[in-house]
Amino acid sequence: MGLLSFFNREVAMDLGTANSIVIYNDQVVIDEPSIVAYDRNNNKIIAVGKKAQLMDGKTDRNVETIRPLRGGVIADFEMAQHLIRELIGMTSVNRSFLPPSLRMVICIPSGITNVEERAVRESAEQAGAKEIRMIHEPMAAAIGIGIDVLQPEGHMVVDIGGGTAEIAVISLGGIVCNNSIRIAGDVFNDNVVDYMKRQHNMIIGVRTAEQVKIHVGAAVSELADPPEDYRTTGRDLLTGLPKEISVNYKEIAHALDKSIASIEQAILDTLAATPPELAADIYKTGIYLAGGGALLRGLDQRVSSKTKLQVHIADDPLRAVARGTGIALKNFNKFSFLIR
Repeated sequence: MGLLSFFNREVAMDLGTANSIVIYNDQVVIDEPSIVAYDRNNNKIIAVGKKAQLMDGKTDRNVETIRPLRGGVIADFEMAQHLIRELIGMTSVNRSFLPPSLRMVICIPSGITNVEERAVRESAEQAGAKEIRMIHEPMAAAIGIGIDVLQPEGHMVVDIGGGTAEIAVISLGGIVCNNSIRIAGDVFNDNVVDYMKRQHNMIIGVRTAEQVKIHVGAAVSELADPPEDYRTTGRDLLTGLPKEISVNYKEIAHALDKSIASIEQAILDTLAATPPELAADIYKTGIYLAGGGALLRGLDQRVSSKTKLQVHIADDPLRAVARGTGIALKNFNKFSFLIR
């Protein structure tokens, strides 16, 4: 059973900037926003995940909503511990009759520093994990997509999450070259907030910006099947009164243009650093998109136009990394050299 033992409980976790996914017994048991609501008066956690997200931007001064992860890494060590502990508590792990020995595989950005990796490891330990292993997000995404990462064939994976865009060329079970930039879903949301303020004199919150991105977000200004305009509300910058306006996908494509151009450049830089034999493989296999950013309308079309390569969007891109982490845990003997 490899890493698995009958007397150990094992969890695979995609500890994401925007959402955290937990896999237990080969099933996705938790898929919650990575946010914690904290009461300053009594230093207690009020809510975690979806319940905390509902409070975001709507609390009084005594309650604070905190996102412990920023840019794909831990920004608030204590809150990260609470988040991991609460996520594990939501599963059936703690209701098991087995002894409390928890093993975890957590995926991390490929560009993470030693200090940041240690923060993730220590947070998991403080949350009750006895043994923690790490796997890089692009490798987990590739496994989750269904790529045979052990073959001597080059594949490029672009995982655009909430905090980072991870670009990697994978062959023979290793990351040959990679690029990790902190331009992803959170930055897209900020782009929308800035655009609405600049163009429409309206202030909106990050949660509202996220909804605008989901409903009319696009990477190109011409879509074959465009979404309907989306009506969104906020506060008028001049009068201070609430107001509602209609936004279309072309506006959001313009708002996101510079951020997407940065991701395109990172892809081009990674391709330029790719050994020629692997570049020849990528010409045949194309580029694979995963993560929530892969759902942005027209992104595959835009990347394909820029690179002159085929671009494939993963099935269920939001869970590709978590699924790959779970597969690596289940088949630990096969993928043990990929897990650190």
